[in-house]
This record gives sequence, structure tokens and C-alpha cells, in this order.
Amino acid sequence: MSDNAKLDGSRSDDAAGAEPHDQELVTITIGGQWFGIPVRTVQDVLGPQRITAIPTAPPEVAGALNLRGRIVTAVDVRCRLRLPDRKADGSSMSIVVDYGGELYSLIVDTVGEVLSLPAATLEKNPSTLDPVWNEISSGVFRLQGKLLLVLNVARLLSVDADQAA
Repeated sequence: MSDNAKLDGSRSDDAAGAEPHDQELVTITIGGQWFGIPVRTVQDVLGPQRITAIPTAPPEVAGALNLRGRIVTAVDVRCRLRLPDRKADGSSMSIVVDYGGELYSLIVDTVGEVLSLPAATLEKNPSTLDPVWNEISSGVFRLQGKLLLVLNVARLLSVDADQAA
């Protein structure tokens, strides 16, 4: 697949044929913004889940859920990004990621497709990006007239780990 074909937002159906310096990202939306999470960190994609609140947890920790017998901490990414609460219509989804040997469920609005993008087209965060967003973003791709912010899962979750300690 040519670089132009990848930049148009089409899905790479042949992951084995990806260029060695491509970044494969699972696309998500949160508050109308398009984000990408590196595929290598994603363990599972889930629909709405029953989440049990954890007393005294930081505000971005929505609670915990049971994933095939494992307790997984659920993080509300909207809260972490200081966005307004989502509507209570149950339309959220979860991306389960592995961080430091633990599983975390990142609660997002929607999950899209997997994109394979040339790493050479990754740009620095814009200087006007909100400081909180800048902290958790590894850079941006310009696609289809939109910015795709690449989430750095370690930075996104490190605040939670620091507060939990």
C-alpha cells in the first residue's frame, strides 16, 4: 500500500506488509476530537461495561470492572482531559491497555479503525495545544483536514499511578 493510500485514512488490511517505520494506531474519539492509541498497547475493545465505583479514587478513575475474572481499573479519559461529562446514554466504549503489567480500561466515546501511518509524517504538538493535552500526546498526524493526536498511554496513566501511590 502506498503512503498516499495510508494518509487518506484508509485501513491497512495487510499489517504484515506495513513499512517498518509505520505507526499502527487504533482510532478513537473523545469529545469530538480524534485520537490514536498505539496498537501494541491495546489488549481489547469493549462496549459499555458495568463499572463499580472505588471510594477515594482520583476523579479520573471511574472505578473497576471485571474482565474475564481480572479486576481492571477504568479511567475516564474525558475527565483526564478536562472535558465535560458524557451523556448518560451508555454509548461509551472501552479500550483495554496494558501499562506496567496492569490492565486499564480507557473509557472513550467511540472506537474507529486501525490506521497504519508513516512515522515520518508525525508532527510535534501544536504550540496552542492545551497543556493537559500536550502532556499526554506524543504528536499529531494531519489527516483528512483533521488532527489525529497520538495518545501516550504511559503519560496518560502515570498521573493515576502517582495519585494512587
